Amino acid sequence: MNNQLHKHYRWELMLLLFCAYFLHQIDRAIFGVLTKDIKHALNLDDLQIGLSHQLMFFAMALMVPVAGYIGDRHSKKWIITISLIFWSAATMLTGTVAGLLGILAFRSLATAGGEAFYGPTSTAMIASFHNETRARALSLHQSAVYIAPMLSGFLGTLIATTWGLGWRSVFYIFGALGIIMGAILIFRLRDHPENPAAPVAEKIPFIHAVHQIIRIPTVLLLTTGFIAVVFVNNAYLAFAPLYIEERFALPEMTARGYGMFMHFAAALVGVTAGGILTDALIRRWPAFRLALQTTVMFLGAPMIFLIGAVRTPQTLWVVLFLFGLLRGLYETNTHAAIFDVVPPKLRAMVVALMLLAAMSIGSFAPTLFGYFGNLHGTADGIALAFRLVSIAWILGALAVLAALLFTFKKDRLKN
Repeated sequence: MNNQLHKHYRWELMLLLFCAYFLHQIDRAIFGVLTKDIKHALNLDDLQIGLSHQLMFFAMALMVPVAGYIGDRHSKKWIITISLIFWSAATMLTGTVAGLLGILAFRSLATAGGEAFYGPTSTAMIASFHNETRARALSLHQSAVYIAPMLSGFLGTLIATTWGLGWRSVFYIFGALGIIMGAILIFRLRDHPENPAAPVAEKIPFIHAVHQIIRIPTVLLLTTGFIAVVFVNNAYLAFAPLYIEERFALPEMTARGYGMFMHFAAALVGVTAGGILTDALIRRWPAFRLALQTTVMFLGAPMIFLIGAVRTPQTLWVVLFLFGLLRGLYETNTHAAIFDVVPPKLRAMVVALMLLAAMSIGSFAPTLFGYFGNLHGTADGIALAFRLVSIAWILGALAVLAALLFTFKKDRLKN
């Protein structure tokens, strides 16, 4: 591949992987959007809904180290393509379930057998094609995390309720779109021209790869911050639409649509602005990524608390917007910051280990929210849970601050 073709293809790659990641994230988001419908149709309570989310996230956590290791050794094109088709098929099958066991089975299959393999591999693939534009590219890819959920409330409600097709049709439609996208990737996706399938010299034994990564203090501290973010994010995806609908007695389209849109639209603004800002400042201030993450986490903790404390939906929309903006600014550098201290041959693996830690611990958040929902009633219980978990962002900010002050300078790779 010549330099000119490489320059154009790296942005085509961004578009292809953005579409795949959009379907990845819409698959997760619609389950939370349709929680009330699924609860009533399958006769489930809040705790059972929370447990279904926990198993989904935990299954993904167990598989991502395997996914990361495979992603550093084999063709990224085929890992991404096969995983997309697999999780899309599981999404379609979710629409056929008759009870809790079906939900647990197909949601776990979608995450463990498909979605777990996408994140580490796609992130490493983008990084291999982008050097000076890496933060911007990763931020654009990350924007699917916000665009999909911000539209999910409107799309899910439109299909299930407004059009009267029911919640099962939502899973059928998005699952089918994923399979079609997988077919497109078979013909258009390419591995890096200089590393199509990881040469033998780059193959590092699994245990050695883990050992190299966990010996880097900055990795451990940044992962702690990431755990805090994922913990709250998992709870938000699982219960925010249901909480807003129950607490403020709003119509379905308003509660689900605006509840997802206000938060994730602001996050999209944050992640886009953060990518541009970081690319502009990082050469003059190598630790800027960590400084930005520390600042926004300290500012974001009160916003999480207020989600469970405000009295009117109008105030809630403002709080959700501010929380989303700060979240986006943090997540601009989730992976770019860790890549500053980890060699390229271990990128997929370090992303996998971060996801293992964050998803396994963060998987307990929906169950916690579901427990409080059963204990105090859906609206009051989830409000209390939001107030309690705001402390997670404070702890995460302290960890990233420690990396900024004490470890990053020593661990940073010198290019």
